[in-house]
Amino acid sequence: MKILLLGGYGVFGGRLARLLADLSGIELLICGRNLAAARAFCAGYVGAPRLRPLQVDRQAIAQVLADERPDLLVDASGPFQDYGEQPYGVVQACIAARIPYLDFADAADFVFGVAQFDAQARQAGVFVLSGVSSFPVLTAAVLRRMTQDMDIETVEGGIAPSPYAGIGLNVMRAVVGYAGAPVKLRRHGVDGHGVGLAESRRFTVAVPGRLPLRNLHFSLVDVPDLQVLPPEHPGMTDIWIGAGPVPESLHRVLNLLAKARARLRLPSLAPLSTLFYTVLNLMKFGEHRGGMYVRATGRRDGRALEQSWHLLAEGEDGPYIPSMAVEAVLRKLLAGQRPADGARPATHALELEDYERLFDGRSIHTGFRCEDPQAALYPQLLGSAFATLPAPVQALHADRHARQWRGLAEVRRGKGVLSRLVGAVFGFPPAGQAVPVAVAFAPERGGERWTRDFDGRRFSSWQRRGQGRDAYLLVERFGLVDVALALVVEDDRLHLVARRWSCLGIPLPAALLPGGRTFETERDGRFVFDVEIAAPLVGLIVAYRGSLQAEPA
Repeated sequence: MKILLLGGYGVFGGRLARLLADLSGIELLICGRNLAAARAFCAGYVGAPRLRPLQVDRQAIAQVLADERPDLLVDASGPFQDYGEQPYGVVQACIAARIPYLDFADAADFVFGVAQFDAQARQAGVFVLSGVSSFPVLTAAVLRRMTQDMDIETVEGGIAPSPYAGIGLNVMRAVVGYAGAPVKLRRHGVDGHGVGLAESRRFTVAVPGRLPLRNLHFSLVDVPDLQVLPPEHPGMTDIWIGAGPVPESLHRVLNLLAKARARLRLPSLAPLSTLFYTVLNLMKFGEHRGGMYVRATGRRDGRALEQSWHLLAEGEDGPYIPSMAVEAVLRKLLAGQRPADGARPATHALELEDYERLFDGRSIHTGFRCEDPQAALYPQLLGSAFATLPAPVQALHADRHARQWRGLAEVRRGKGVLSRLVGAVFGFPPAGQAVPVAVAFAPERGGERWTRDFDGRRFSSWQRRGQGRDAYLLVERFGLVDVALALVVEDDRLHLVARRWSCLGIPLPAALLPGGRTFETERDGRFVFDVEIAAPLVGLIVAYRGSLQAEPA
């Protein structure tokens, strides 16, 4: 199979070529206006396909198609928002040459409008799929899965790339170009407009049982989902899709410029694209992790429901996700599964199962959350991951009522002056072996009060579900200090990982955040705990480990 990859040496085209590196039976024509860049990409490529660089101007694509006769054209160039008076020139050339077409288009109007060529594509016997990327293909697949449980009414989603993912100049031109401009969407049941990058929300991407992303700032983006998804769900009244790039400081500068453009009716901010592109690609720091979410509300049998789907990508796997939709369609095509003829948005190109197969073996994790206010605290926070915990750990956390567990513990204390002072302030027990311990759990203000008694030395904390920037975190209060903890399930252990802390609601420095290895598990049918509390500049404050069993009611 010969595939003409327009923009093949760019960010998305290059990643697609690398995803296909195991396919020996294909030829990739790496095309673009810069022949030197195409040659350099081919020279550095490692993989089974045969690559050939080719200088191509999209305005003259018809002659290239006639000369090369590829089996498929994939347009990965863009920006699709800026294709001038004949935005569908490549689409029309492919139909005329009877060559199937796929693209990575992220421009809502472009993707929505491709259906005007449906009759022509059918007559020519080719398929034309536009928007073959995470937005809208993955979003659409997630929503179809959600419709098994509810009729969807509102949709909110977002993508948060890793700061190390890199972003192409054409993508930046597109984003900065519509900043402050009207963005078509469905709101309050009618078609209307939002303002690109001037509307913002916060969300925490939290795959059940995985370390969540930091709570991120998302801003409205002009993506195909806003136009192509509402017709698929007749009851949908609202849809909003955002992006959450970091650093947040640069993101907020773009927010301010977008609001200024909208309010003062300023011209396009596109001339600033190169500046933002340069700065964003220089400011690479923080966690090399990215994510995506889709949150929907709806009804089933008269009952209001809320579901959310979360994706977490670690390291280098995340940046490849936007190119995986085209990869999946190509692999299906090679396996004899050809899309139906016609021109349309690619919302039905893949199902969630197709993506799950692509994610398998990679550091990409996904999961659904269904809000259940009647569940106990830990099942609420862990969602589906709660069922994977050892039985004694589930038993301790599944009960919402007052209860008490007893056992024995070993206690260690820090030796330094600061460590002893902090331990005394919070009432931590002295060091000892085989110390009798009792833990009483009592419902309190929507959470739980944990009162620990180590042979007469008592201290307590209040645990609750985090809100706002602490969403999906367990917040534990010791005196005036709140520590937000992530619940992470790994190797039959429930780990508690400190993420943020504050005093009287005032955030405290992350560099001084207390930590330590803390987990719960099972041993010989008993609940086992291992808690360590340490802090920078202080060292070990207290550590205690042991086992507990439920006291009969």
